[in-house]
Amino acid sequence: MEARKAAQSEDEQPTSASPSAPSGQATATATFLHEWKLHHLPPDTRPLPSVTPYDQLLRRRRASGGDHRLASTRARAEQAEAG
Repeated sequence: MEARKAAQSEDEQPTSASPSAPSGQATATATFLHEWKLHHLPPDTRPLPSVTPYDQLLRRRRASGGDHRLASTRARAEQAEAG
C-alpha cells in the first residue's frame, strides 16, 4: 500500500494548498527495485554481434554447388545493393 501511495503522490502535481513536510523532516520516496536496477546497470562492453561466420557458410555452400536457387537469390540481392 505504501508503494501505491508513493506512486500516486509522484503522479499528482503538487498544489500550493497541500501541506508540506515539517521543517527538518525529509520526505520519503519509494523506488521500485527493477527501476533502481535499470539505472544502476554496469556498462555493456560486449562486442556487437556479427553475421560474418554465417556469410562464410553461405560462400562454402555456393562453392560446393549447393542449392542454386539460394545462390541466385543471393547474387541478385548483391547486384541490387551494388547497382
